[in-house]
Amino acid sequence: MSNFILTVKCQSRRGIVAAISTFLADQGCNITDSAQFDDMETGNFFMRTSFNSETGVDLAALETAFAAVAETFDMEWAIHDAAERPKVLVMVSSFGHCLNDLLYRWRIGALPIDIVGVVSNHLTYQKTVVNYDLPFHHIKVTKDNKPEAEARLMEIVEETETDLVILARYMQVLSDQLCQKLSGRVINIHHSFLPSFKGANPYKQAYQRGVKLIGATAHYVTADLDEGPIIEQDVVRVTHAQSSEDYVSLGRDVEAQVLARAIHAHIHHRVFLNGLKTVVFPASPGSYKSERMG
Repeated sequence: MSNFILTVKCQSRRGIVAAISTFLADQGCNITDSAQFDDMETGNFFMRTSFNSETGVDLAALETAFAAVAETFDMEWAIHDAAERPKVLVMVSSFGHCLNDLLYRWRIGALPIDIVGVVSNHLTYQKTVVNYDLPFHHIKVTKDNKPEAEARLMEIVEETETDLVILARYMQVLSDQLCQKLSGRVINIHHSFLPSFKGANPYKQAYQRGVKLIGATAHYVTADLDEGPIIEQDVVRVTHAQSSEDYVSLGRDVEAQVLARAIHAHIHHRVFLNGLKTVVFPASPGSYKSERMG
């Protein structure tokens, strides 16, 4: 049995859901999960529908047949093979907690992705990556060679046909040009504090200010540093009795979890861009296992 995911974005109009449901029924398909959202401010409509086919209809035939429905409603749309595993390139610097977490989740099948390699501006995690039988690419970045370094990165992205780039605590700012080339294809993770603390040691600053909540934010990368559309966030409570080292440890845990959840949502086509924001449909009850196994 073939499983597919249909994603739709368009201006809200009467009859969209009915047209999609009728189309799938006419194609001999069965809807297994569906979610939709009308943004009353923008008038945008978003829909994600999982379905299967017992008739053996293939992806190309579905796409050809659905084009007429999509044209009627002026849709931005795609039909995805649910079994397809996206190709992912991971980037890391000197902090390895998110990298190690992703490698473990990938190895046990919790993230159904194909990691095509790891890029780093340091050699710290070369042995770790090689032990997973993955390609390791060391691209040193300085203020003088950044254009050449980013050109090499794009070569790797193109050679590996990378679908998604993950900045797993990669501590270099990507240029505006690179952000535009990879728009919607790069996810970053960073700490999330109120008030905001910037610089090399935000957890120490948070400790000194007596912050009661620390957390993390995963977002798409844009030219505006750490201001791209947010995919996932979470927090953990801390108290006056904890040390700055505790803050770091708790912060790393929540960063790894938030990044993994953001990637999981992205690769299962549950994230829609909506201006400066996102619409993120949650995994339905009972669907996580099937999504996890791809």
